[in-house]
Amino acid sequence: MTGGNVGAFGSAEFWEEFYGESGPWTGNPNAALVTELRERPLVPGTALDLACGTGGDAIWLANAGWRVTGVDISSAALKTAATAAEAAGAGADIRWQQHDLETDFPEGSWDLVNVAYLHSPIALNRERILQSAAGAVAPDGTLIIIGHQGTREWPSSDTGHTHGQQHHAEQAHSIHVLPTIDEVLAKLDLDGWQIVHIGNVTVTRATHDGTPSTHVDNVIRLQRA
Repeated sequence: MTGGNVGAFGSAEFWEEFYGESGPWTGNPNAALVTELRERPLVPGTALDLACGTGGDAIWLANAGWRVTGVDISSAALKTAATAAEAAGAGADIRWQQHDLETDFPEGSWDLVNVAYLHSPIALNRERILQSAAGAVAPDGTLIIIGHQGTREWPSSDTGHTHGQQHHAEQAHSIHVLPTIDEVLAKLDLDGWQIVHIGNVTVTRATHDGTPSTHVDNVIRLQRA
């Protein structure tokens, strides 16, 4: 999603604070990715986990036999991810790299490229990143794009707050419409690709206060010829 700028924050600064000392960490992979690969398994090879955050997907993939490159803009997120990977016995199978995906996309090709929940309240050229992700898939490889659908509430772009202030009751918010499966596919060049699976998945997550919340997300899985 392309969101509005939050206050005076730049993208790197925002995500550095987001994944700071009190940032999110559950240790769990995204349920939509786990479901997709369990229902339609792949032979493990090399995997690129884009915007990997604190590493839940990357660690799960490594423990499933993949050799993973985990990429995020936030050094704080990558530090948490590396520590968790070592604790899970997966450290040797994951390389962590810091990149701003809009301007510094990692070089190489991978058998699996995972792009999970690439949404942001900070201005983000999601279309360009997804196109770069498709270009990073090796021949016969797989691209998985997982996203929220419907709308998402983000802090308004005209408020100058820090991440710690985002949950204050008085914080102004704005609603962003997230792209549908058809809208995502329309932005990709599908020549030479096979659509393996597209559909919705119901996911239950805990909110910041621990209350369970159910969302319907979408999954796109493509295979390169």
